[in-house]
Amino acid sequence: MVRCLPSLLLASLVLLPACGPRQPARPAAGPAELAAPGPPVAERRPHVLSDQGVERGDAYYWMRDRGDPALLPYIEAENAYTEAMTAHLEGLRGSLFDEMLARIDEDDSSAPVPWGGFVYYQRTERGRDYPLHCRRPAAASEEQVLLDESAEAEGHDYFYAGHFDVDDGHRLLAWSSDVDGSEIYTIRFRDLQTGEDLPDRVTGAYYSSAWAADSKSFFYVTIDEAHRPWQVWRHTLGTAQSEDTLVYQEDDERFLAEVRRSRSGGFVILELQSAVTSEVRVLPAAEPTSEPVVLQPRMQGVEYRVAHREDDWWIVTNRGDATTFELVRAPLASPGVDAWETVVDAEPQTTLLRVEAFADHLVVEERTDGLIRFRVLVPEVSEHHVEMPESTWEAWTGENPEYDADVFRFGYSSMVTPESVFEWSIAEQARVLVDQDEVLGGYQPDRYVTRRLAAVASDGTEVPVSVVHRRDTELPAPTWLTAYGAYGTPYDPYFSAERLSLLDRGMVYAIAHVRGGGDLGRTWYEDGKLLRKKNTFTDFLAVAEHLRAQGVADRLAIQGESAGGLLIGAVLNLRPELFTVAVADVPFVDALTTMLDASIPLTATEWEEWGSPAEQEYFDYIGSYSPYDNVAVADYPHLLITSGLNDPRVQYWEPTKWAARLRHRKTDANLLLLRTNMGAGHGGESGRRGRLRDYAFVYSFVLDRLELGGDEGGEVPSTTRE
Repeated sequence: MVRCLPSLLLASLVLLPACGPRQPARPAAGPAELAAPGPPVAERRPHVLSDQGVERGDAYYWMRDRGDPALLPYIEAENAYTEAMTAHLEGLRGSLFDEMLARIDEDDSSAPVPWGGFVYYQRTERGRDYPLHCRRPAAASEEQVLLDESAEAEGHDYFYAGHFDVDDGHRLLAWSSDVDGSEIYTIRFRDLQTGEDLPDRVTGAYYSSAWAADSKSFFYVTIDEAHRPWQVWRHTLGTAQSEDTLVYQEDDERFLAEVRRSRSGGFVILELQSAVTSEVRVLPAAEPTSEPVVLQPRMQGVEYRVAHREDDWWIVTNRGDATTFELVRAPLASPGVDAWETVVDAEPQTTLLRVEAFADHLVVEERTDGLIRFRVLVPEVSEHHVEMPESTWEAWTGENPEYDADVFRFGYSSMVTPESVFEWSIAEQARVLVDQDEVLGGYQPDRYVTRRLAAVASDGTEVPVSVVHRRDTELPAPTWLTAYGAYGTPYDPYFSAERLSLLDRGMVYAIAHVRGGGDLGRTWYEDGKLLRKKNTFTDFLAVAEHLRAQGVADRLAIQGESAGGLLIGAVLNLRPELFTVAVADVPFVDALTTMLDASIPLTATEWEEWGSPAEQEYFDYIGSYSPYDNVAVADYPHLLITSGLNDPRVQYWEPTKWAARLRHRKTDANLLLLRTNMGAGHGGESGRRGRLRDYAFVYSFVLDRLELGGDEGGEVPSTTRE
């Protein structure tokens, strides 16, 4: 799961007495303050958690019971309070929404992808929230609409299309939808000649899937009670789901199961992955009823990822001392580790991420100095790197379904360059721009400046920070600082058209590349997890202080999502006075209690990321930084917390409990808002307009608290602590 401190005494984890902290003296309320509604007060019910010899009081533990009659009324009251306290921002929200929508070319088309005699692409139309999935014959212009997401979304408040798998004959489409944000999908099968869906339905599916070569057998994944993808099934078209065959079941609760088809078409690949260990099983795509064969049995701490090419498996692995991963080759007939032959050695400053195999070449995706690069190998012939157009960027492997392709597609952007698609000619070693998102409204990249700074953390480590602002912005200026810092997931310097609404109002935008993420490769990740997790927080604080000291920032707004929300909660407990406003989106903040409860979705798979508090050492360490357990009797900045009632990754009760405890303990008069989406999950609203509404709400809150919102909407209400 991607839920994307100085030690505190364990005694501080115990909840304060029911009477709560001593109320600070308050000045007399003014007319605007008296007119403002009071915040909801959550019911406090005595509850004691006892683990590792420590008792922790949790008066809001009852919120875990979704059936409790007091729960939904409380959440709805928080939503009503949030609406009341931001009503004056309606004009600003509208302005932000309108200008963000105006930057989008609503009648747009993605870069066409050649595949199997067709050209596949997505197209959007003005006034429609969801795309059309289309294709046309490679030698003709007649369009065929394969899937109209807007039509399928009708009648649903939330809609997300998941699977989109075309069979080998390009006659069948497996597609799926999630209509409540739970990330549980129903798969349907469409006849692309008639445009009609077949009677087959597969319910309870998770993300990954693959067709076999016969275009009748379809592999998919289901989840267990803890929302862990654990079973791989085979469905045969024309039969009921009850007749499906269980292909593999992963019983180790640390591991997740995925299934995919090799680009060569030769194999169906089952990937079993914990946070630190891999196992791959394969079966011939032409023999879908055969038993999967293990390539290399799992070895604790050894990860490997595979690609098939001709008579070999090409494998990226960290076996032995290859901490930053190496590329090896193994014959199909004997793919075990004893037959692995090193092709590219591990290098200290470069982390190999994955290998993409094509008929005549291979592409290795790697990270060097915090930047993605692509290494092209023509086996036994040549090797070179793809050239990038700027000095700093975000890049990713693009859509490359053709095994016989002589070009490699990759995605690209920077903090000033919109998302682009390039093709790299293998033979000519030349780059061609295929497509670039158009930003309407006269966007001019040279009006903005981006740079990379380096802050020094408390242990002497240099922490990179990417910065962008308008060239005419006078520094220091109000600064939005964000980070993630978990699971080895990098936070690359990407382009955002929505972000322009902040930059054009005089803000600086900064990304802190903190440890725990994969921004500087594998060792950067390892140095911010388990018993070194606090490096993530001290890195962030070092960046915040550096931005102030270097005259970039005067006031700081900080934001993080999921595991990045844990970061926000932790630094607020450490240095609340450093920040003016904070946004925690679907934050993973009840870390200690969640990691102790394997019944909560995906918890067991997280132990190799955070540690299992069933062990005393990890119990003490997680307890010392868990945001919920360390809420202080102190002043906090303005805070907006978002949540999703159907969120399977960070359960709704974590942000809800955190908001209640903060409200009970904080000693300031700053605004604290909890906004729960009652019909969505981890990603918030769906659809183009839904996404922009979410941006507009958060941006308006931050701009208002930084006094950058202008006078749209009228008088700003004051707030008082309950």
